[in-house]
Amino acid sequence: MTVTVLDDYQGCCAFLDAAHELDGSDVRLDIEHRHLDDQALPARLLDSDAIILIRERTSLTRELLEQLPNLKLVVQTGRLSSAIDVEACKELGIAVRDGGGSPIAPAELTWLLIMAGCRRLGGYLARQAEGDWQRTNQLLEAESLGHAVHGRTLGIWGLGKIGSLVAGYSQAFGMNVVAHGRESSAGRAFELGVEFEPDRHAFLARCDVITLHLKLNGNTRGMITPADLAAMRADALLVNTSRAELIRPGALLDALDAGRPGAAALDVYENEPDGASAYQAHPRVLATPHIGFVEKDTYELYFSTAYRQVREFFAG
Repeated sequence: MTVTVLDDYQGCCAFLDAAHELDGSDVRLDIEHRHLDDQALPARLLDSDAIILIRERTSLTRELLEQLPNLKLVVQTGRLSSAIDVEACKELGIAVRDGGGSPIAPAELTWLLIMAGCRRLGGYLARQAEGDWQRTNQLLEAESLGHAVHGRTLGIWGLGKIGSLVAGYSQAFGMNVVAHGRESSAGRAFELGVEFEPDRHAFLARCDVITLHLKLNGNTRGMITPADLAAMRADALLVNTSRAELIRPGALLDALDAGRPGAAALDVYENEPDGASAYQAHPRVLATPHIGFVEKDTYELYFSTAYRQVREFFAG
């Protein structure tokens, strides 16, 4: 059986401890390290009996699935997402499996971006690489010292598992925490002893740092509008390790150019990886390449489940 793993950018999936789940099976791992476009995928996957997706790096559309006559199983690492056309899989007789995840890695990266964004770490590193010492910008009038997080106010939009961990990290560093979101976030805020602000613009206007932790669905796609961004303070930092599509297309770049919010720290982008380039080049953005889940513990969790599901499926 040929099992294709797509988008293994780090070249690690065959060498994880989790790969022992396949010991004794007749599975042949076929690992693709590059990101393939829609034109290259049909030929690349033609002989695949199963496909393992690393999160949403590649989408399996109906058009693609109809060109893969050998495909019997699709496995989504982490929770099932819109990257798979599940209805098409059902109609074509292709089984679909998914797994679970952990909030720890994305919460830790969120905290890293909060700290790095507040201290203007991206600017300092970029200028240091070009020979400037203790500078964050080529223009003195645009220079920023950054600031400590202690005593500042962190706004958490969506107080689920990840947001709750971030709340704990920030409190340990002496930040004031304010939450916003649905009724579930209000209940969780009460449990954590965190203030809840129900008014959206009041929430946005009072926070030094705002971090987004919302699931992407039909109700949340594009829910953060230009007016919401304009309500943020001129010195505010917006952090997004959740989904880029929560924000209206193009709105964040326009808002940064207009000066509200003052800066952004991002790990997610529309149309990855190409869509990240405009943010990577922006002087007010600290950009990481969607690595919220990319670390060994999470990969071991993802692939121990995925490889076990493959083995059990083909064992009958």
